[in-house]
Amino acid sequence: MGLPPVSLSGDWKRAASAPLPESCGTTPKGLQLKTFRDNAGNEWTVEINVSALKRVRSLTGTDLLGIISGGNLLERLMRDPVLLCDIIFALIKPQADRKQISDEAFGAAMAGDSIDAATAAMLDELVAFCPSPRDRANLGRVLTTVRKAMDKARDVVEARLDGGEIERVIEEAMVQQTSGSSSGAAPESSASTPAS
Repeated sequence: MGLPPVSLSGDWKRAASAPLPESCGTTPKGLQLKTFRDNAGNEWTVEINVSALKRVRSLTGTDLLGIISGGNLLERLMRDPVLLCDIIFALIKPQADRKQISDEAFGAAMAGDSIDAATAAMLDELVAFCPSPRDRANLGRVLTTVRKAMDKARDVVEARLDGGEIERVIEEAMVQQTSGSSSGAAPESSASTPAS
């Protein structure tokens, strides 16, 4: 007793036959995989499947599906680049083993733009992993919203830096600290303190 054949329709056919960007690898099934380069020049392909998720859970104690189900995992990853790189290393560990690159060597090659590219690859793969088209669409929208919010926060910081607001706050704090320490009352002299 076998399952009936599955045929692709409409959007799925177009998506499956669309050309892949040069920065993406392919699986034997023709699915896009996301790649990134570390600062040592190594190219890594992020592929999220059940085996990869189990490996991440086993090596890091982190359930990557927590990003899909809500909670604060996405926020934790954005604030903790060490945990983020540990998770990414767990995802690409079979490739690292073939290249004989240790966790420590991988971590040493991860900073700045390479972390940003690896994060984008991981999140895009996580969206693609979702079995439900609605979940894929919803998670994609969440990630787009998060990325826009982070860009706006960066814009605010840049505007404050460019406008001198940060420097004014620091100068005011320094003035308050120096004027506050000199205006305090002097301690009593030992001559006016009764002896016990």
